[in-house]
Parts: sequence; structure tokens; C-alpha cells
Amino acid sequence: MHNEIQRIISGKSEVRYSAAIQAAINYLRTGEKSGSLDKADKHCKSEETERLKKYIEEQGLWLKDIDLSNYVSEGAEQKVYLKDNQSVIKLNDAVYYLSWIDYFVNLLLNNYFFPDTAYQLLGFFEDNAILYAVVEQQFIRATEKTDLKNVEQFMNSNGFQKIRNNDYFNPKSGVILEDLHDENVLTSHGILYFIDTVFYLK
Repeated sequence: MHNEIQRIISGKSEVRYSAAIQAAINYLRTGEKSGSLDKADKHCKSEETERLKKYIEEQGLWLKDIDLSNYVSEGAEQKVYLKDNQSVIKLNDAVYYLSWIDYFVNLLLNNYFFPDTAYQLLGFFEDNAILYAVVEQQFIRATEKTDLKNVEQFMNSNGFQKIRNNDYFNPKSGVILEDLHDENVLTSHGILYFIDTVFYLK
């Protein structure tokens, strides 16, 4: 699993909707300086954001006609809008991540582990000087409340160990998956759907 994940992140293997995500990663990595600043440095992320904006401009990835009237909800990192009965649009400013690359890797990992709720990167949107990635995801209608014991059992069966609260770690792959509470994992007709994932690589 570890080798397959590295191949996906490097662009040597593909997952659902991976092409646009990997292209953005490759662009940002190409411009990384050897011995660059620690990713935790806010100045470093602001520089990365400016480079990403240049890429967006070059590739024509600005989205200006997003319908913001069908507001659903929002958390600390993203705003959610209903596109139609089949999908939602999410605007994410990558605030949970030390870099935009880390956010894009999160999308790839979600699409690898949970292809039924894969994120499709549509483009980017800017509002009040904040840059958002715009992704589309299947709309899941919950039919019952999620039992977190079922989530833990599912994660355990896939090699993940609970480390605290609703956070999990897979020691073989080095993947951390956080915040799997009952609003981020929905249950529809007895099936678990992971709709809002926060992946990190250790």
C-alpha cells in the first residue's frame, strides 16, 4: 500500500479525477527551491499561494460563475453548496494544511481510499482575497445516524488503528485520517460514506 500511495502522489499511478490534482501538485513542486523554508512558515505558504494563482491564470482555472445561493453548510476549512440532486460543490481554503500541496495530496488520498465520494477539482475561486479550491463531490443523503462503532470497525478492517477521539493511523502506509465523526461519515442504507476527510502523511 505504501508504494502504491507514493506512486499516486508522484503521478505514476492514477486514481479517480487525479489528473487535474496531480497537475497542480507537479507545478508547485517544480517551483520549490532546494532547502526551502519550513512548510509551517506562513510566509512560505503565502508564496506558494501566489505561485498557485499564476498557475490558475495560465491554465484558465478561475471560476467566476459559481452559484452561491444553494448554501448547505460550512466548517472551519470549507463552504458547501448544493449543485443539484447528484452533487455538491465545496470551496476549501486549505487552512487545515501547512501547504497547498498537502491539501492536494489529501484529495488524492481521499480518492484512492474512497472512490465513491471522490473529489473532482473543478478550478479555483477568490473571495475577499482568500483563495479557494473548488471541488465537486457526490451528494450523499443520510438515511440513518452514523454509529461510530461501525466506523471504527470499518477502519480497523482496513488496517487503521484508532489513535484518539475520531482519528486513525495506518502504520503500514503512514497515512493519518482525522476527524471521522458522524457529520463527516454519513450512513445511507447501511453503507458508510466518507464525505469530509482530512488526510495526512506521517
